[in-house]
Amino acid sequence: MNFTEHAGKAVLRAAGIAVPAGISATTPEAAAAAATKIGRCVVKAQVPAGKRGKAGGIKLAATPEEARAHAAKILGMEIGGFQVDSVLVDPQVEIASEFYAAVLNDPASKGPLLLFSAEGGMDIEELVKERPDSLIYLPFDIREGLGEGEIEASLAASGLLEHAAPLSRLLEKLASAFIANDAELLEINPLVVTKAGDLIALDCKLTLDDGATPRQAALAATGSPEQLTALERKAQALALKFIELDGNVGVLANGAGLTMTTMDAISHFGGKPANFLEIGGESYTKAKPALELVLANPNVKALLVNFCGAFARTDVMAEGVITAWLELKPKIPIVFTIHGTGEDEAIAMVKARLGIEPHDLMDDAVKAAVAAAKGAGA
Repeated sequence: MNFTEHAGKAVLRAAGIAVPAGISATTPEAAAAAATKIGRCVVKAQVPAGKRGKAGGIKLAATPEEARAHAAKILGMEIGGFQVDSVLVDPQVEIASEFYAAVLNDPASKGPLLLFSAEGGMDIEELVKERPDSLIYLPFDIREGLGEGEIEASLAASGLLEHAAPLSRLLEKLASAFIANDAELLEINPLVVTKAGDLIALDCKLTLDDGATPRQAALAATGSPEQLTALERKAQALALKFIELDGNVGVLANGAGLTMTTMDAISHFGGKPANFLEIGGESYTKAKPALELVLANPNVKALLVNFCGAFARTDVMAEGVITAWLELKPKIPIVFTIHGTGEDEAIAMVKARLGIEPHDLMDDAVKAAVAAAKGAGA
């Protein structure tokens, strides 16, 4: 679950990290009223998406009239697939230095990772590409947290002696807030030192682990609704894990890992996956609605079924798909690769009922599906 800047800053504030005293507004008049109280301000689109400034969603205002005019233009805009329904009116801050700070889940260390750079205010992707050595990486144990001493030593070693102590206290709070709120990402960009010497988080990006929403109910209530396509909303109602993509190779696989691996393989061999759809043992009862979801996308020109059974039997999964396929009678090619528990029975069933020979190697099945999709689209 993603959050707007305004909601993310509330998490920082609760953790003891200073943020501007901004005011949320949903109309140009409310933005002008906020600017009257604040003075020179920044009017910022509130959507859970990046690059708001480049999209024209962040504007400086010297007067309430300017704030009103900016809000009138920003409200109703679409940024990153989200419509702007509110703006945040923040006071302008006199900046002496800009930093970047974030805590995120790190696949390499299999735990949280603190990232820090003395070069804030720019896209982190560009920073990593252009100056990777400017980043400090501190992986830590989620059970123990990250102590100020370790942070301060790393900052001092990077030449940030002047701000090492206050920065380390702030970054320790950031790490603690990441853990306490079950976050996947908690980012401040920029984190600034004002000309008065104060550390203030001017922006915040927060992503919550979806699996933690039941125990973070109060926080989740401030999150931004997920942007779903019509097919994704239908899948949600069916309790199917489905994501619509822009490719032409439909995917049915069991287990999230196998599904993502299948999608990666499709891309590797020159194709484009049309969807993520994880379906396992439930395919015996949900194969038909699952197939209907995939086939409802007119861009799908071939279907790849990849089953690898451990606890769930592949013959049971295959039977569900075969029965649904024969009932729906799609006019596109279907390709199978099947391994694991019940594979002999599943392969025999596919041959007997569909007249199709499943591929022994996943790579061969993916190549065949990509070729079939390209041929159908020619």
